[in-house]
Amino acid sequence: MPTAETTPCIFVTQGSGNSYKPFLVSHQIAKRCDWVFVDVLGGQTRTAEFRAVNPRGQVPFMSRTQGEGLAESNAIAWYLAEGSALIPADPFERAQALQWMFWEQTCFEPNVSPARFYTAIVPQQKSAHEGEFPGWLSRGAAALAFLEDHLQRHDFLVGGAYSIADVAVYGYGHVAHEGGFRLEDHPRVTEWIERVQAQPGHVPMSMLAPGRA
Repeated sequence: MPTAETTPCIFVTQGSGNSYKPFLVSHQIAKRCDWVFVDVLGGQTRTAEFRAVNPRGQVPFMSRTQGEGLAESNAIAWYLAEGSALIPADPFERAQALQWMFWEQTCFEPNVSPARFYTAIVPQQKSAHEGEFPGWLSRGAAALAFLEDHLQRHDFLVGGAYSIADVAVYGYGHVAHEGGFRLEDHPRVTEWIERVQAQPGHVPMSMLAPGRA
């Protein structure tokens, strides 16, 4: 039997591009969510209490009904956006949106996110990861070049209109410079970031904070 619609409860952490994605979607489609902030750096995701919520010990995580949850930032963002203009109506364009979301999680985020994390979030740990930075920066720069090439011919990632695909890539794309990536070398990416920020309902990542969300 279908369950009654409830307000999604989403566990997030401040400063995370992955947590920011569903947060941005919720504001752009005016969907109410309850935001629960988790102190990842303080080890809260490793506690038995949080593991009872999400055994994988990761955020973001959405709890919809008792015993029913959803992990992975792009899956949560897609769920929230379902039925809105952020999900392309055309089946092929929906598949293209998913293609970009898979690309974001396999080619883009795995390189931009850790470079940013150890540069801007926990710089005191950067020296322990110096050997990994050349790979992150090289692969991340290649991903930005790929994105730049696509945006030479398109204002947005799919179908000429702002969509969930843009949200997914923007999550870490707009803060890539915090990881040492030179966005000034990618003018089309920079222009796209500005177009995303001009969309109705846009809120900055700084709003994803206790007392502000």
